[in-house]
Amino acid sequence: MAINTYTMPSINDFLKGFTAGLPGMKDFRHASQLYIADNHKLMPKQKFMFHVHFDLNETGAGTTQFTQNEHYELNMLVKSCDLPKYDFNVEEKNQYNKKTYVGTRIGYQPIVIGFHDDHADTVNAFWKKYFEYEIADSQTNTTSAESMIMQGKDDMYNSQDNRPTTRYGMDTPKKRRQPYLRSIQIFTLQKQRFTKFTLINPRIGSFSHDNLNQADGNGLMQNQMQVFYETVVYDTGLVSEMGASGFAKIHYDREPSPLSVFGGTGNSIFGPGGIVDGVGSVLGAMKSGNYLGAVLSGINTANKIKKKNLKDVKQELKGIVKEEVIRTATGGTGSQVGDIIVGAGLATAIAVDTVISDDETNSGVIKNNTQNTIDFLGPDEAYNLVTQNTTVRDSIASGIYYKDIGSRKGLSIAQSDIEFSTQTDSVKSVYRTKVSTDIRKLVNKGYIKIRRDDQDVQIVTEKANIT
Repeated sequence: MAINTYTMPSINDFLKGFTAGLPGMKDFRHASQLYIADNHKLMPKQKFMFHVHFDLNETGAGTTQFTQNEHYELNMLVKSCDLPKYDFNVEEKNQYNKKTYVGTRIGYQPIVIGFHDDHADTVNAFWKKYFEYEIADSQTNTTSAESMIMQGKDDMYNSQDNRPTTRYGMDTPKKRRQPYLRSIQIFTLQKQRFTKFTLINPRIGSFSHDNLNQADGNGLMQNQMQVFYETVVYDTGLVSEMGASGFAKIHYDREPSPLSVFGGTGNSIFGPGGIVDGVGSVLGAMKSGNYLGAVLSGINTANKIKKKNLKDVKQELKGIVKEEVIRTATGGTGSQVGDIIVGAGLATAIAVDTVISDDETNSGVIKNNTQNTIDFLGPDEAYNLVTQNTTVRDSIASGIYYKDIGSRKGLSIAQSDIEFSTQTDSVKSVYRTKVSTDIRKLVNKGYIKIRRDDQDVQIVTEKANIT
């Protein structure tokens, strides 16, 4: 008997993967779902999105203390930061002649935090405060380094009365019962949320200033410190809840975006800074008591309304109402227009979409289309096919999604197909319904073509703007 009975697959076995539903050749769509499904919930976090907050105890730390803004600036000057690291001490034991491993202790590995060495010496001031709080070497009764050097020489055998009373080493005042650095909070930021690592009772193990080099004309100075800690506490929450950490408190651009209503531009109807957005901004400002903001927003919105005519409104409705209705109906963030329409029911939204699409008064409509019924199915044949073949129906549903949404976003058909495949069942159900209601019209106007021999669905991209 042969040991190796493996035979090479034939080309027919390979081709069966395309016809029998077997795992044959695939494109990148099935792999991409890992990161884009469920609103990108499994997308990897980005390293540069973080914030560090130092919880300082300034009581007894000298007469000069950090102002609140200086404390916020210290947090912002962190250039790099390690996240906590753990080591478990695991011992191998023999349990009934079988190996087993027993954990005996946990070790918290120190982390390294890097700072920008700023012109205001904010980071150096922080280190000076910690140094003087923990170590008595720099806390002397003298006023200059020179006198400190002179008094620190050859006084070991001086009489008690003649020996200076200067403290050295860790001979700090006994009243300091609390550490200067109480905790360090490290926030990683993602999708308007944070993950927080709180280092409990941290101690600086080493602190190093940068090196100097006249030949390094492009170098930027930085400081680094190594931090030990006793344990770590984890937490999560919304970025809006990070106010106490100083995040986004100072040195952030708070001017209105040019695309917003307060920015004064944004001439669309439903887009950012558009008329509908402006009405919502006015109502929101009034509700929060910001009457001046309501007035300014109202003036800008009124000016936009004067510049718009009915034709512009109609054109923008055609391009936006479908996407907004679907997004809002399925739990998205849709605009006020989507909320209004969905409030009356999704069926009403589809009816509105149909009314808009059936209007053939603009130049984008193809009124006469010569059909090739020899190679492709006619409108009635296509309708009969989609009512029986779910695969063809779903392919056409994805094509309608490209017509309504993908083409207006500038996506390719492949990219639009990927986006459609990630939509919820509610969205897909809407477009499957539209296949039955619109298939005759789309085939008649040449946007959808179904080959008669193999039932392959073709999308004519240049006709994606037909109504």
